[in-house]
Amino acid sequence: MLQLNKDNNDVLALEACGFWSKYWDAQIPPENLREYLPHLTLILLSNMAYPNDDDLLADAEVIDAKEDESIPDRYQDLKPQLPCSDEDDDTCTICNLRKCSASALDVLSNVFGAKILLTFMPIIEANLSATGDEAWRDKEAAVLALGVIARGCINGLYPRLSEIVASLIPLLDHKFTLIRSTSCWTLSQFSKYIVQDSGNKKGYEQFDMVLTAFLQRISDTNKLVQGAACSALAILEEEAAEKLAPRLKEILQHLMHPLGEYQKRNLRIICDAIGTLVDAVGEELDQPVYVEILIPPLIQKWQNFSIFDKDLLTLLECFTSIVQALRSIEFSQFTEHLFSRCITIIEAQQQLAKAHPFSDKDFITCSLDFLSGLTGCFHNGIESLVLQSNLRDMLLKCCRDGAPDVRQSAFGLLGDLARVCPIHLHPRVPEFLYLVVKQLKIPKFEKTISVANNACWAIGELAVQVPQEISPFVATVISCLIPILHQSEGVVKSMVENSAITLGRLAFVCPDLVSPHMEKCMQSWCISLSTTRDGIEKEDAFKGLCAMVKANPSVAQSSLVYVCKAIASWTKIWSTELNTEVCKVMHDYQQSINVLADAY
Repeated sequence: MLQLNKDNNDVLALEACGFWSKYWDAQIPPENLREYLPHLTLILLSNMAYPNDDDLLADAEVIDAKEDESIPDRYQDLKPQLPCSDEDDDTCTICNLRKCSASALDVLSNVFGAKILLTFMPIIEANLSATGDEAWRDKEAAVLALGVIARGCINGLYPRLSEIVASLIPLLDHKFTLIRSTSCWTLSQFSKYIVQDSGNKKGYEQFDMVLTAFLQRISDTNKLVQGAACSALAILEEEAAEKLAPRLKEILQHLMHPLGEYQKRNLRIICDAIGTLVDAVGEELDQPVYVEILIPPLIQKWQNFSIFDKDLLTLLECFTSIVQALRSIEFSQFTEHLFSRCITIIEAQQQLAKAHPFSDKDFITCSLDFLSGLTGCFHNGIESLVLQSNLRDMLLKCCRDGAPDVRQSAFGLLGDLARVCPIHLHPRVPEFLYLVVKQLKIPKFEKTISVANNACWAIGELAVQVPQEISPFVATVISCLIPILHQSEGVVKSMVENSAITLGRLAFVCPDLVSPHMEKCMQSWCISLSTTRDGIEKEDAFKGLCAMVKANPSVAQSSLVYVCKAIASWTKIWSTELNTEVCKVMHDYQQSINVLADAY
């Protein structure tokens, strides 16, 4: 098999390379391979070097001689690259010997760990230090190999991490495109450990150098390197989080600078890096200087796309991440424009769907998600925009849509609007309620669990805001929630939490209607509440629980242990009003116990 891995017949060598993954899948004792490790790892490394006939290599040789950042992406540049599978035919350029060899090396590193390094690392080091243009393929393969074994061999590599990183950073400026791009990826595989070591002066300096190098490569004149740098930066951002705050302004400037020049594929990648940065630093971003750097270029890019351009989705997803971090007055100046554009997109897509029922729904779901984020973050500022638009009627259509993704996003926005401006849902609240309740009645809703989850949450928000309107639906909703609470172990945790919270909200606003059902669900309800995270929604649920204990003392008496367990699940009850109610419930329990004790 080792010989076949080196066969001149590419198809045969590729099949032989796939043997190693099958070997581990068969759970054959790994010790049987130990004596062959030095030979096997070197063969895999040799096969990881780009062959002369590789399409990417041919492109890169042309690209190294000129810049390509202004050349529009071809169709094949935009297609997702899929992993190898048995169904791939012999002409598959994605599933090639290089990638299969890298996959096999990854498996070896995870099985044998640092044991493969003794004979492997000297070859890697020799290839990395090689000079001359003719050695660049072996150098690039060595860089790739380091990234491949980064996770499995980290215990052996960690003592030399600083040295390894120091040897990779200069390669980000290498004359060959593929060495620059692969170096970005390999360094990103060590991000976790680079960030971990940044607590000391030397470690922070190296972290700073890696970050600076990634930012510089974002503006590389080659598209392949641009994309690799953006992806690598996103991984580093995720690990570094608040450590990025001191350099946030510089990072934003580097991300915004090439935005207008990037082609389609890299636009998607850089928007992902922006979204990851926003998630990583959170509220640190909510400062006027950062808003001014970040938002205008994104708005400019946004305005350049038609409402039917797929690239608009990339920006919508990016804006959705941003609005959750920015609540400042500086950002609010952009909300009207963004809100109006989303309304226009939804209207256009709903018109298009009349003629083409199977049209792409992503435009609608992304717009709804953005509006939901905008509503949740800008409570006061959003009400006037909703009033001036036909969002309510469009949202009702979305709640009826046949696509689960559209309904999921629609019910999420419905819940947000109910919390912020319920008055603008009138007079169509009963229609909304009919549709949300309908989602909980779907048999085996496991296939649309996310839709049911958002619908359940929306019912709870509507119950708090429009209790009079909810009354006719209470019995039906409870009949749907009780089975969920009884079978909580087989249901997604968030669905159980939302069901418990919604039941509590209904109990608080409609105690007389909910009380007759308590005998069937008090214990399972309390069990679910005991695992629900603390917060305002849990407070609402406990107000309902206290109301039910008062309204139905006999059921509460028989469920004493469960009620106490639910109350004990609080770390701290911040609401003075609720704290008083809970103390009263416990006092009433004590009184009733004392009465029983006296009777005996």
